Amino acid sequence: MARIIDTEAKNMVGKKVKYYRKAAKMSQQELSDKLEVLAIYICRGSISRIEDQTRTVTDIELWGLSQVLKVSIDIFFEEESVE
Repeated sequence: MARIIDTEAKNMVGKKVKYYRKAAKMSQQELSDKLEVLAIYICRGSISRIEDQTRTVTDIELWGLSQVLKVSIDIFFEEESVE
């Protein structure tokens, strides 16, 4: 079966997660800790892999990221570049 997206990236949101985390002046560990309060367990290393797009993101994780970073889920999919 062919892949839907022919790319090495395993998620579409990692760069935005990193951008909004840094805008919130939050470390990867702090983000991980705040997600844990929501019963979403993503270790610091996995946050790093999400941000460099080498790890997939579940819908529940995406919801938690939007809650902690205080942004709409939709913002993760907008076209503008944050690099």
